[in-house]
Order: sequence, then C-alpha cells, then structure tokens
Amino acid sequence: MQAFLIDPAEKQISVVEIDDGLQGVRRLIGFDSIDADEIGDEGDRLYFDESCFIREREGTGRFQLDRLAPVSGRAVVIGGDPAGKALRAPVVTLAALRTRVRFA
Repeated sequence: MQAFLIDPAEKQISVVEIDDGLQGVRRLIGFDSIDADEIGDEGDRLYFDESCFIREREGTGRFQLDRLAPVSGRAVVIGGDPAGKALRAPVVTLAALRTRVRFA
C-alpha cells in the first residue's frame, strides 16, 4: 500500500510502498518503538520514533506537521481505521501534505 515517508535530513516527502504493515513502518523509520498521532478526521496518522528526542542524532533533522509537536528523524504518514489496527493508503495527497510540513 502507498504511504508517505518524511525525511527531514533530506527535507523531502516521498511516496513509498509498504507491504508488511507496521513492520514496514518500523523499517522505514529505523526503530522498533513507534508512536502515532492522528493528522486528520479520515484516519490518517503520522508514525514516528517514540524516543526521537532521547535518541536524537546529529544529521537526522526535524520537522513539524501542522501544530503537532516537532519530530526528530524520519516519519511515515499512512491511513488507518479509527482503532489504529488496520492500515490503508492515506487520504491526504502528497501535494496537500507538503503544504502542511515545515522542516527545521
């Protein structure tokens, strides 16, 4: 399924394919401990390293999506059901997401 990878080190948002659910999200982010915040009423979520600021490393970069707390390191935007158990392609478009992200 389609998802969006936010890479603040490169200051890019790109389309990626995830075929293995949350394991694929973990692989893209680079850590097993992930957390998520809702970013829309349609079930889209931002997945990121739960300990991103504790583990912060030089060169990882930071970004902010809307008014959420800033995130350090890579993150993934993907859709899901309200309970967060099933993943699906995000409703937000790449163009719309790019207007909502600010890189630090």
